[in-house]
Amino acid sequence: MNQHRRSFSLQWMVALAIMLGLLLLGTGLAWQGYRAIQKALVTAAGDSALQLGKTIDERARRLLDPVQSSIRLLAFNPSAGTLAERLQQVAQLIESLNANKMLSAAYIGYSSGEFLLVRRLRDPQLMQHFGAPAGSRFLVQSISKGDNGALQGEWRFYDRQLTLLQTQAKPDYHYDPRPRPWFVEAFGQSSTVLTRPYVFFTTREVGITLAQRSIDGAAVIGMDVSVDDLASESRDLRMTAGTETVVIDQQGNVVAYPDLQRVIVQEGDAVRLSHVAELGVPSLEQLYASPTLGPGPQPFQVQGKTWYGMRIPLTTLAGQDLQVLIAVPGNELLADARKVLWEQVLWTAVLMVVLLFLGGVLGQRIGHSLRLLAEQVRGLAGFDFSREVGVQSRVSEVRELSQVLSQMSITILNFQAITLTLSRETQLERMLDGVLSHLVDAARASAGAVYLFDAERGLLRLAAACRGSGYPAQLAVDEDDHEDLPTTVTRALKLGRRSHAVVLRDRSQALLGILLLQLQDEPAGDEVGQPFRRFVEELSGAAAVAIETRQLVEAQQQLLDAMIKLLADAIDAKSPYTGGHCERVPQLAQMLLDQVARADSGPYAEFSMTEAERYEFRVAAWLHDCGKITSPEHVVDKATKLEALYNRIHEVRMRFEVLWRDAELAYWQGLANGEPQQRLQATLAHCQAQLQEDFAFVARANAGGEFMEEADIQRLQQIGQRRWWRHFDNRLGISREEDERFKDVPPEQLPVDEPLLADRPEHRVPWGARKPPVLKDDPRNHWGFDMRLPANASNLGELYNLSIRRGTLNDEERFKINEHIVQTIIMLNALPFPRHLKRVPVIAGNHHEKMDGSGYPRRLGKDQLGIAERVMAIADIFEALTAADRPYKTPKTLSESVKILVFMARDKHIDGDLLRLFLSSGVYRQYAERFLQPEQIDKVDVEHWLQQI
Repeated sequence: MNQHRRSFSLQWMVALAIMLGLLLLGTGLAWQGYRAIQKALVTAAGDSALQLGKTIDERARRLLDPVQSSIRLLAFNPSAGTLAERLQQVAQLIESLNANKMLSAAYIGYSSGEFLLVRRLRDPQLMQHFGAPAGSRFLVQSISKGDNGALQGEWRFYDRQLTLLQTQAKPDYHYDPRPRPWFVEAFGQSSTVLTRPYVFFTTREVGITLAQRSIDGAAVIGMDVSVDDLASESRDLRMTAGTETVVIDQQGNVVAYPDLQRVIVQEGDAVRLSHVAELGVPSLEQLYASPTLGPGPQPFQVQGKTWYGMRIPLTTLAGQDLQVLIAVPGNELLADARKVLWEQVLWTAVLMVVLLFLGGVLGQRIGHSLRLLAEQVRGLAGFDFSREVGVQSRVSEVRELSQVLSQMSITILNFQAITLTLSRETQLERMLDGVLSHLVDAARASAGAVYLFDAERGLLRLAAACRGSGYPAQLAVDEDDHEDLPTTVTRALKLGRRSHAVVLRDRSQALLGILLLQLQDEPAGDEVGQPFRRFVEELSGAAAVAIETRQLVEAQQQLLDAMIKLLADAIDAKSPYTGGHCERVPQLAQMLLDQVARADSGPYAEFSMTEAERYEFRVAAWLHDCGKITSPEHVVDKATKLEALYNRIHEVRMRFEVLWRDAELAYWQGLANGEPQQRLQATLAHCQAQLQEDFAFVARANAGGEFMEEADIQRLQQIGQRRWWRHFDNRLGISREEDERFKDVPPEQLPVDEPLLADRPEHRVPWGARKPPVLKDDPRNHWGFDMRLPANASNLGELYNLSIRRGTLNDEERFKINEHIVQTIIMLNALPFPRHLKRVPVIAGNHHEKMDGSGYPRRLGKDQLGIAERVMAIADIFEALTAADRPYKTPKTLSESVKILVFMARDKHIDGDLLRLFLSSGVYRQYAERFLQPEQIDKVDVEHWLQQI
């Protein structure tokens, strides 16, 4: 007979197998996890205890070191002999108290039995105890010998400014420092002594005394230091709510405990430190009674409950043998482990029920899901990364496979986005933000950050952050930290193992910064998986190259900006009379251009500028007068008409002096010849008066402050015709260049009868090879210049210069100044500007052109000038009108300058629409308030002038 065995469905067998396997695995993992967490928590408790000991050690060191330094310094002062001399040391003792808030008192005991103590009055109880007057901050207690040799006590109260408020005689105040332990110990040795902790009688604080003998051996300086800060430190660093912590000495006396009321024991009028057995804390009492316990956590039983105890020695308080006792309740320490165990058991049970239900449908759905995933993977293999990858499935393996494939697709997309960001984004900060955002998505991290290394300041500066908060703006790193920078950074940010940091280096392996990723889950092993590490490191290499490239670009741009600013500053520094022009014009031009860009109506409503165009305009504004570096200083700074490299009025004055002497000689010669004295004196007086008047006229003409009328010029010609005798050769002691100008002038026979003022041939300096290419038909003119060229490079003629009708500049000098724009265009066109700065020579070189085409150097008209050039023209003219540093004119007021600009707009010299915006937006007044002198800023009727344009 055939035996039919019962068969089972595969899907249910798979479900049951998964359920049973999960049960065994969950039970084992739950117990193993509990034990591991228990061990980790106990180990962490030991680490925390050691850290607590180090923290208290460090706090004690910071408590004692400043005091030791102060007391050593005070010990080098010679001991004062009288009370008055000792009171002069009060300020130094108070400064020691102020420097260390833990100091209760500072005092000096003398071998004569005298005593001086300074105490800080920190709370109302102390002030009431000592009967201090209002406003007291310090009490000085002294015992000194009186006139009769008897010791007498006095109290002095001082306020915060060390003003003496009150002096009280204290006949009943007796204190002999010599038998005190601190005095005895310190007097017998030259180093600083440290007493055992004890209770300060007056303040009821627990502390220690530091004392040291003075350099002359006549006194001992002492300071009381409170150690209450150690108690607060132990309270703040408790591991759990029920943790008990105490600091004791080698006899078991309590030095620091969070409840200060238990530390001090009152015995009649005396006080002392309580013993650890007197605290009423069974866990600490039993821990103290178990000397075998070390720094590692060890379990012990207290009233049927498990505690973990630790004993940590302190090292800073040298010679005191202090230690910290820490007792942690076991139920609190292991609470997280039990919670995890319970959660794991709960989840195991829930998963068993869920998997039992899902097992029935797993078989029929697994095939469909796998086929759909296979089709999607074929799409990825065909480089179709745009389609969504993943299926909905309740089978864990299928779901995990779907998630992995989906994450792979997302990673590829993010990798593509990272590559595009690295190649297309020009701004370093935006590039880092984009790369970091995609990298966080690709790595499935919770957050990330990029810090760039600032070599000058020696720190890491936060450059980009994604989804995280609380990243500090900068991290200080020592040079020693560079060897293990990831560990240093993760420790500084307190991220622990849930993070992965990669150092970014350039091609020469110089440090660029660090890339930090915060992982969503803590790695199961000792470190992040090797494939993930390799992926992040390879990607960080591309990011490092992009960072290096962009930093080089930014550095080059910063260098270019600095060189431009350096050139502008050099031009301004070249002349003390035009200093600041190259700095003020760009600011004014930028203010007006910003208003043009903001306009939402009117002729500039459609005008806009990209950031690159704005930068191009700023560069052009800074370089608009770079050609002035070629302008001669004596021309730019020419303050008088006869000024060349010096003011030649002194030569003219000397000739008048010669004529003065000639008149006196004529007088004496006439007397010698027997002519009438009265007539000779009249002639001499008339001649000298005429000379005084004529020279005063010439001097006024030289100053150039008034307009020269035709009659004035005629008078100059008449004065110049006066003759004087030159007896010395004017070709001796001159330069080779000046000697060249005498080449075509025949030498004269000395003495020579010369006019008082003259325009001589050697005064005219020809162009020679330095003739600039500004004529329209000059074959060297490649820039389109169209300017009138004076016949000579310069003309030093005396009558020629004195006859200048307005100002101090002649035609040759005015051309030399105007030539700066020619040199600006030539210099800027010679520079290889990149594509986004190609219009810099145009913007900088056209600010002297006029709307009607009568400007220079190329006579361009309105249609050939862009908005940027027109803005530059207004800014340059307005700054020149209002500048207070020009030697040849007084600065214009605000209203005068606006009036001139309006007339220039009406004459088609500047853009009228821009001038309207300049006035209506208030840019003119904003600039005036920043740069003009107060007396220049007057009222401007804007509405009136707007109607005149």
